[in-house]
Amino acid sequence: MTSARPALLVLALALVLAGCGGAGRGAKGALPEVDLALDFVPNAVHAPIYAAVRGGLDRRQGIRLRIRRPGSGPDALKLVASGRVAVGVLDIHDLAIARERGLDLVGVGALVQRPLAALIAQPGVHRPRDLEGRTVGVSGLPSDPAFLRAMVEHDGGDVRRVHQVTIGFSAVARLLSGRVDAVPAFWNAEGVAVRQEGLPAREFRIDDYGAPPYPEVVVMTARRTLDRHPARIAAVVRALRGGVRAALARPDPVVRDIARAAGTDDVRLVRAQFDAVAPLFTPPLRLDRRVLERWATFDREIGLVARRPDVSRAFAFGVGRGS
Repeated sequence: MTSARPALLVLALALVLAGCGGAGRGAKGALPEVDLALDFVPNAVHAPIYAAVRGGLDRRQGIRLRIRRPGSGPDALKLVASGRVAVGVLDIHDLAIARERGLDLVGVGALVQRPLAALIAQPGVHRPRDLEGRTVGVSGLPSDPAFLRAMVEHDGGDVRRVHQVTIGFSAVARLLSGRVDAVPAFWNAEGVAVRQEGLPAREFRIDDYGAPPYPEVVVMTARRTLDRHPARIAAVVRALRGGVRAALARPDPVVRDIARAAGTDDVRLVRAQFDAVAPLFTPPLRLDRRVLERWATFDREIGLVARRPDVSRAFAFGVGRGS
């Protein structure tokens, strides 16, 4: 924790100095440009964003969205917290961790309405407690051991008997090679990918083992940006809400856009991942306070954060409502 303090001080200073939070006016007479930073390589979860831009739904709301793909520079969290980007996409647990570290980030909508976290396991693993005495590959993120413990213990197992090895972000390759018995991963992404490769993997979803039906991926902004540009942030939410409807109505063009943005020729895989996650897009961008209160309790109970997140501060309810 102490090593993060200098970075947080830099981010806090950047927030003070930031001007328009990545929501520039553009040329005279042009629509204001609003940057949106992705949390990860473009994938099917981002379909509403790409559909909104493809269909001009952002321009109908009086803005021009610019999608910022992750690169070698700062991630979505840092870009939004510093004010260099107006809005970003973030895993809900990362939002909780960031807020606990002092970053005043605010969720304004949910891209998906259910958890995506799961244990993806070899065919011979029939339930989470079967992982006792076996090897689980974890990425190195703090969420992986927390989820593994929550699921194994909820199933009556002893996580101390599970051998954990750090594998980075090579979950699919490690599973296919048989070098690990399971990985904490996203069932809509890695889970689909391993089955596409012919491995009949088992899938244990976190909300089947004690977690509430929280929204895994949220659209967030800095509170300073929301306070300065509430109309633009509301326009983003409305545009993405329309993007959900557009993606569900005509998925193929959006899937091709995502594959192109991700630099892959495997449109078939992206379409399979879209089909897996599509039911979770509705109700579009909804934030359910009761569910989020249960999520806050869950994250504290499994040790992802030391203090229970304050849902009223972590989320702005009603942004972009009515369209």
